[in-house]
Amino acid sequence: QVQLVESGGGLVEAGGSLTLSCVAAETIFSINRMSWYRQAPGKPTDLVASILVDGKTNYADSVKGRFTISGDNAQSSVTLQMNTLTPEDTAIYYCNINAGGAIKKNYWGQGIQVTVSS
Repeated sequence: QVQLVESGGGLVEAGGSLTLSCVAAETIFSINRMSWYRQAPGKPTDLVASILVDGKTNYADSVKGRFTISGDNAQSSVTLQMNTLTPEDTAIYYCNINAGGAIKKNYWGQGIQVTVSS
């Protein structure tokens, strides 16, 4: 199982910015979609943003206009630029890469903490 390594989390004040990065330890071929999810305390895991292999992006309503996802299929990496952060963005963030054709695989990062103070 290919590992995804996340970085860039931490503590930031409300209104600040963070950039999360995720890179696979080995090249992942036939990538279909790269995504970021998050889980806030006591809440389910939700999709934050995703990017398809053709570059089409999708965002949760709560982050539209503030977060930007970008991906590099050749590098098997995905980045999430987060601006104008609020305490409601506090969560553990997980990156995900979906790859494969008839048989698809999902690869997950270990999760990285983002804490936004008010």
